[in-house]
Amino acid sequence: MARLVQLAGLFDVLTAVLPPRHGRLPVLLEFVPMAGILSARAATAAAGALLIYLGAGLRRGKHRAWQLAVALAGASVVLHVVKGLDIGAAVVSALLLAMLIATRGRFHAVADPRNRWRAPVALAGFAAVGFLLGFVEIAVRVNHLVGRPGWLSWAEESLLGLIGVAGPVQFQRPLGEEAVSLTTGTFGLLAIAAATILLLRPGVPAVPRTAEDDVRVRELLDRHGADDSLGYFALRPDKLLAWTSGHHAAVAHRVINGVSLATGDPIGARSAWPEAINAWLNESLRHGWTPAVLGCGNAGGTAYRRCGLDVVELGDEAVVDVADFSLEGRAMRSVRQAVARIGRAGYTCQIVRQRDVAPAELGAVVRAAAEFRDGTVERGFSMALSRIGDPRDGACLLAICRDGESRIRGVLQFVPWGPDGLSLDLMRGDRRAENGLTEFMIVSTIEAAAAAGIRRISLNFAVLRSVFARAEELGAGPVLRLWHKVLRAASRFWQIESLYRANAKYLPTWQPRYLCFPTARDLPRIALAALRAEAFLPGGASTGAAPAGAPRGVTARAAS
Repeated sequence: MARLVQLAGLFDVLTAVLPPRHGRLPVLLEFVPMAGILSARAATAAAGALLIYLGAGLRRGKHRAWQLAVALAGASVVLHVVKGLDIGAAVVSALLLAMLIATRGRFHAVADPRNRWRAPVALAGFAAVGFLLGFVEIAVRVNHLVGRPGWLSWAEESLLGLIGVAGPVQFQRPLGEEAVSLTTGTFGLLAIAAATILLLRPGVPAVPRTAEDDVRVRELLDRHGADDSLGYFALRPDKLLAWTSGHHAAVAHRVINGVSLATGDPIGARSAWPEAINAWLNESLRHGWTPAVLGCGNAGGTAYRRCGLDVVELGDEAVVDVADFSLEGRAMRSVRQAVARIGRAGYTCQIVRQRDVAPAELGAVVRAAAEFRDGTVERGFSMALSRIGDPRDGACLLAICRDGESRIRGVLQFVPWGPDGLSLDLMRGDRRAENGLTEFMIVSTIEAAAAAGIRRISLNFAVLRSVFARAEELGAGPVLRLWHKVLRAASRFWQIESLYRANAKYLPTWQPRYLCFPTARDLPRIALAALRAEAFLPGGASTGAAPAGAPRGVTARAAS
């Protein structure tokens, strides 16, 4: 239906541009003045353009988009007749109107109630500015008017100009008339466009996250936190939760520009995942949001696919097995040398749970993490907690690296991954420190993990890791090599290849992560929403996330 509406809009625009058929214009002029015909043609083109724009809202089931499409289709029936006795085009618009009415039950997505008032305010504001500017332009040309029209005639001329209709005022020079018409007509179109955009603007959830939600998430993580290394990141305050009826599972998500962006696997019992996913999908459908999932694992991807989403591989997560890790061997030579170099420089690394750090020392760690951050923007969403030193995160593990003078030179923060795992969240280092600082902190954490009962540690996430790995193999095909070159070029702007190389040196096990989405045509919107969420584009950075730390994974965690 959305495609049909957009095609009808394109048809309206074309009929408005093409000249009327021979012989119809003289007949029409007997009933409608030329100004009315020209205004009808302009209005038809504007209605067609709006129908094309409304297609996106209709595809997401927006009820308000349906209302506007019905109004425009009905108006187009009349406009086609007025602009040139185009009965065929009027019949097309009438058929579209009938189809919209027949399918009205499909468009039930609710709109943001705040936009109901913002739209008329924008409409009135732009129209008022256009009216005043048109009135002033007439006033400054008072000596170039035909006759002596009063100020009421000026007001009528300016007001009618907003809808593209000529008024009672006549100008001695065509340039003056065109200037007034251009000013008022432009602001009239701006008023309609702004109001339409606001009416169709995606809403945001009215129910905020509560402290009770946090308690329930922590209870689920205590029981099922070992299922997903990204589970703890559901405790970010900017993530909302779609719960099952019995609160046995939830989907953590955030709404950005009409995209409901979930991250990782659902939290809770796997048997309750389908209910949680369906609750989230139904919420998205009710509000007209596009559902998408960033970085889910194999189990989560399977569950999302069974609920109707498409799934593609996004990259791989590097997981180190603590028992199998060793610095011995030629493959670990570079890491071994880096660790030895830092050790000879007098550096030490303290591995400690946050709850065991004294308040004064923890404050120094937080200040150091903020000082070492690259830039002022706090990046990260899908695989980042975006805070350090919060009392609620006492179970987080810190790797605090100091030089020979006991100055903090680097900080790592790991969040819990069940009872026997860690997931790297924050990685900050002093750029003035000796080379090899990151390797030293990671190796120190791995070597101390066994004594703390830790069996596995999740490091960085490498986007499209398999492309880099397979391109280095013998017999790589031309398509793969071309794709590899494209990613290497993109790595100049985003840390794609460098994250892969930084992970590969520890010889981890690679666990795939997936992107889930409804249809391929939604991918551009999802990509923009994801970039905003990760703060690579303006407007997506999290606010109010307590003391800040750098993110991991998809977002350039290798800040050291």
